[in-house]
Amino acid sequence: MPRLSIHTARWLLATVGIGALAIGPGAAAALSAPVPSAPGATSAPSVIALSNSPGVSYWAYPQVGATVRAAPSVHARAVGRLRFLTADGLGQAQIYTASREERVPKTGVVWTDISLPQRPNGTTGWVRASALGPLHVVYGLLVIDRSTLRATLYNRNGHAIWSAPVGIGRPSLPTPAGHFYVLEKLRAIGGATYGPFAFATSAYAPTLTDWPGGGVVGIHGTNQPQLIPGDPSHGCIRLRNGDITTLWHLLKIGTPIDIS
Repeated sequence: MPRLSIHTARWLLATVGIGALAIGPGAAAALSAPVPSAPGATSAPSVIALSNSPGVSYWAYPQVGATVRAAPSVHARAVGRLRFLTADGLGQAQIYTASREERVPKTGVVWTDISLPQRPNGTTGWVRASALGPLHVVYGLLVIDRSTLRATLYNRNGHAIWSAPVGIGRPSLPTPAGHFYVLEKLRAIGGATYGPFAFATSAYAPTLTDWPGGGVVGIHGTNQPQLIPGDPSHGCIRLRNGDITTLWHLLKIGTPIDIS
C-alpha cells in the first residue's frame, strides 16, 4: 500500500473504523520533507508525534539489527541494538513501540524514537526509520494498580471494558512501576503454574522473576486462584484463569501498560 502520513492514517482509522493498519517506515515524515529556508535561516528538525496513549499507539518489527542511539544521529551514544527475537528464549518475534519520528534537515534521514525492553526500565532510543518494518496501530491502555490490586483495560475512548483483581510481587520481589507494553501473547507455558494464557511485557523486575529466562515481568494465569488478590508472586502479575482467558481475547500486541 502507498505510504501515508500518520495524520492521514489517523483520519482514515477514525473515518472507516479500521481496527489495525500497517504504515510504511518513515511514513510520519514522508509528507514533511524539509522546505528550503530563507538565506541565513536555520532549518529545524521536522518532528511528528506518533503514539497517543491511551487512544492510539504504534509498534513495528525490526528489519535489521541496527544500533539504537541516545539521539537521532549516527554519532550519538549507543543505548542498545535491535533484536529479532525476545530475550526470554520463547522464540517470539521482538517488537518495538514508537513514540515519534524526526527528519534531520541536513541529511533528510528519518529517525524513530522507540522503547527498549531491557534494563533499566524506561530506556528509549533512536533508530533510522528504515531499520523498522511498517508501523502497526493498536488501541487502548492496560492499567495495573498495585495499591488496589486491580487491572483495568481501557478502550481508545478511555472507557473501561474489562477489570479484574490481580496478584503482584511480594515486598521482597516487587512488581515494578512504570510505562511498558505487551511484548508477547503466549499459550500454556510451564504447565498449570501459569494458567492457560500469558502475556510477556517489556518490564523487567528489580530482581529475577520466575518467568522463563528470568527477569521479564509476565501477566499470566495461576493454579492458586485463592491467592488473588494479594502479593504472592516473584514480580509477575497473576490473574485467575477465567480473567486471563477473557483478557487474552481483548489485549493486543503492542498495547501500552501502566503499572502504578
